[in-house]
Amino acid sequence: MRPAILKTALSALIVSALGLVSVTVPAQATSKPDVFALPNGFQPEGIAIGPGPYAYFGSRATGDIYRADLRTGKGSVISKGPGSPSLGLKTDGRGRLFVAGGTGGDARVIDLRTGEVVKSYKLTTDPAFVNDVILTGRAAYFTDSRNPVLYKLDLGRGGSLPDEAVKIPLSGAIQYTTGNNANGIAPSPDRKSLLIVQSNTGKLFEVDPSSGVTTEVDLGGELLTNGDGLLLSGRTLYAVLNRANTVAVISLAGDGASGKIAKRLTDPRFDVPTTVAAYGSRLYLPNARFTTTPTPDTPYNVVAVKR
Repeated sequence: MRPAILKTALSALIVSALGLVSVTVPAQATSKPDVFALPNGFQPEGIAIGPGPYAYFGSRATGDIYRADLRTGKGSVISKGPGSPSLGLKTDGRGRLFVAGGTGGDARVIDLRTGEVVKSYKLTTDPAFVNDVILTGRAAYFTDSRNPVLYKLDLGRGGSLPDEAVKIPLSGAIQYTTGNNANGIAPSPDRKSLLIVQSNTGKLFEVDPSSGVTTEVDLGGELLTNGDGLLLSGRTLYAVLNRANTVAVISLAGDGASGKIAKRLTDPRFDVPTTVAAYGSRLYLPNARFTTTPTPDTPYNVVAVKR
């Protein structure tokens, strides 16, 4: 036995003999919860994660923004909504949250430190369903499930916000029909185009962000019916198929023009998940529970699954 170890052992015996033993049990590392609750009646739809281990959720009932600590699952409302929905969400590196305003026909930018609305944009006065948003570094793009258009916020030097949004009409392969049309949005792997999923037809489209011209992504005849939130990681695209309680995992070509569904993730805890964000090796999805009649007491939660 080494002298240092022998000395420690002898000290322990002496302390024990004097009846002064104090045992300290090392703290066990606690794992992050793989399911946690949101407020009753919240009606979640969108999710964004970061900076740090914090997730943000929007309420389609009130527009409230709820922040949860992924290490504990605990959280609180950090920004009161306008009474209209908060749907798709994205955070940037400047402590801001970009919010798609659903039937409000608007977009909002929220300061994550204060919860205050930094700027609000009325995107259209027509009936609309501003559904999701993506940040590309130089711009924010919002989809509208009722109108064939993208709304663009050009971000200036230092991420400065513009005075108003620009409308980019969608043309080409996508054809709007009854129901929810353009929904989730993500960049293509080469970052030269955008990808949008059309919920009612199950088709995935590539969009030229400057012209709005769309071409259908070749998925080998497979469809993404009920496609909702999209998440790109490298050349892997995760597409939430809400009412199917499934996440389609798509391996894309580098230019995003084609892809193949590599697998489909399901989980018995899924209850109509809508959107997806990643943290570490996990995907986090809020359960929107579209098939459950909402009440002020209806419980909602968030589920984490391995990528």
